Amino acid sequence: MKKNIWLTLWALSLITLFTTGCNSDDETPTPTIAYQKIAEGTADGTDIKVEVYSTEELTTGYNPIYIALFDATGKRIEQATVSFKPLMDMGTMKHASPIENPTSNQAQDGYFPGAVVFTMPSGDMGSWILDVQVQANGKTGTLTAPVTIKEPATSRLKSLVSATDGTRYYIALLQPQKPKIGINDMEVAMYKRNSMMDFPAVTNLTIALEPEMPTMGHGSPNNVNPTHSGNGHYKGKVNFTMTGLWYLNLTLNDATGEAGKLYFEVNF
Repeated sequence: MKKNIWLTLWALSLITLFTTGCNSDDETPTPTIAYQKIAEGTADGTDIKVEVYSTEELTTGYNPIYIALFDATGKRIEQATVSFKPLMDMGTMKHASPIENPTSNQAQDGYFPGAVVFTMPSGDMGSWILDVQVQANGKTGTLTAPVTIKEPATSRLKSLVSATDGTRYYIALLQPQKPKIGINDMEVAMYKRNSMMDFPAVTNLTIALEPEMPTMGHGSPNNVNPTHSGNGHYKGKVNFTMTGLWYLNLTLNDATGEAGKLYFEVNF
């Protein structure tokens, strides 16, 4: 009797082992990003549901945007072409802003990631809409969604007019987001205004970084100037030797000379 019970338990343990092993291989990884839905609706002329997500409230500057698509049955669409078109309506004029469309037609963990760089907040000056165009399942349509853009407590977007050729540049600070004492990743994204509707990435500038602690009158050693890493993004390193208010002084240079200077504030 005891032998039969032992054999039964042994068989059950083997079944459990193989069952859990097979299931774990089929599980979809759980996304680690905390998504916040900012808009949803059906793309016009289609039955494709579009959901628009961000990682936090939309602000002036660089905003990662994630798109989820569903067919008429509610099944998630994993292959599609997605593009963005932000538009600020100021009454007497309209303008767009820099964008980074999703680079792959394949969803990542169920989402199509891109970014929009909103150049001004919503308010008395005007209002923003975000068009999301999708091509999937042989259908093409656009979701038009109003979005509210706030001004962050500390600016993460600067603009300047080049001293060499009059080009207007937009510079967005991406990193550091959670600064700490020591070496931090630093990243900025650069764009220029070709027209009120065209803001391509800038890939040919050089950037000199000089951190400064204005209240203490010193900088820091061991910094690495941001260099172009692709798609208008420039990556480097900044060294914070203590907590407090820091200026990240940047000098921009093009092929003919110094285009201009600017700084971002980092306070922690």
